[in-house]
Amino acid sequence: MAGNSFGTLFRITTFGESHGPFIGVVIDGCYPGVEISTEKISLELARRRPGQSELTSARKEDDIPEIISGIYNGKTTGAPLTILIRNKDQRPADYDTLKNTFRPSHADFTYHSKYGIRDHRGSGRASARETAARVAAGAIAMMLLEERNISFHTFVSKIGNVELPHTELLNFSDIEMNPVRCPHQPTAAAMVSLIEECKSKGDTLGGVISGIIQGLPPGLGEPVFDKFHARLGYAMLGINAVKGFELGSGFNGASQKGSQQNDVFSFSPEGKVTTLTNNSGGVQGGITNGEEVTFKVAFKPVSTIMQPQKSIDIDGNDVILQPGGRHDVCVVPRAVPIVRAMAAITTLDFLMQQDALKGNSQH
Repeated sequence: MAGNSFGTLFRITTFGESHGPFIGVVIDGCYPGVEISTEKISLELARRRPGQSELTSARKEDDIPEIISGIYNGKTTGAPLTILIRNKDQRPADYDTLKNTFRPSHADFTYHSKYGIRDHRGSGRASARETAARVAAGAIAMMLLEERNISFHTFVSKIGNVELPHTELLNFSDIEMNPVRCPHQPTAAAMVSLIEECKSKGDTLGGVISGIIQGLPPGLGEPVFDKFHARLGYAMLGINAVKGFELGSGFNGASQKGSQQNDVFSFSPEGKVTTLTNNSGGVQGGITNGEEVTFKVAFKPVSTIMQPQKSIDIDGNDVILQPGGRHDVCVVPRAVPIVRAMAAITTLDFLMQQDALKGNSQH
């Protein structure tokens, strides 16, 4: 199975299955001598883990990171950093009735078609459980970026038909103040009500996560195929259930004229080149321009619903799927730290490439 690695100079490889003994990640390219806080990794994992509220899957996992290589006396050595996360609340028997059945909109049929075999226990590698490894790697990336004063803010801006009103005055400290991670309390309350209503009907919801990267220098990204936003979109579209990615004004900008969309250059009072607007989302010509990088990531509704569904089995027989197991009604709030992690990993990889181009490193 290919496709388990991401990045160039800062490169991660994840491994493990949803109901195997553990999942984990190997990180190549860590700067040596960086102090690593397992508490910060644990905090990010806690934001992603199941069982954190009544709105999420009831699966209970501690998600305690175990660093087993690449660290000495609390600091990175420059060797590959390996993090293990043990699976404790495994119930593979919950999936026995699905062993030979293709669930609607799941990876069952496509995995079977590609490999001729699949791990039906919670979808194996196709499970969102794998993303915990990405979150752990993202926490490492954020630690390596701290001294550069680069920050990442991700939050829920839409669930179903409930959308965050357009505002320039968001308080990022409000993101963790409610279970849906929306930094606008009235909207968050409406989202919670919608999720609870949907749960009572045995159905599921999708939504949108917005991201803002602050403090990026101009010059990150490679022209043509490795544009900054192309790699960022690639990172986001590799997250389970993601169906769309927008940069800056995105699809809404397509309905406007160039005179409305162009970001006019100016000088700030400090003499820094800036733009009067940011419809470009902080990227022009595939290279960061020093403004905030703004983007959105769209998630489809969860495929497993608590309603009977028609499908077929591996022999082509018609079957009726009966609901069971532990599943989220809406994965979007739990995906907030995943989006932040992949944004940090992408950013650090580009920064390392720029350091190499300039022949310097800050470590």
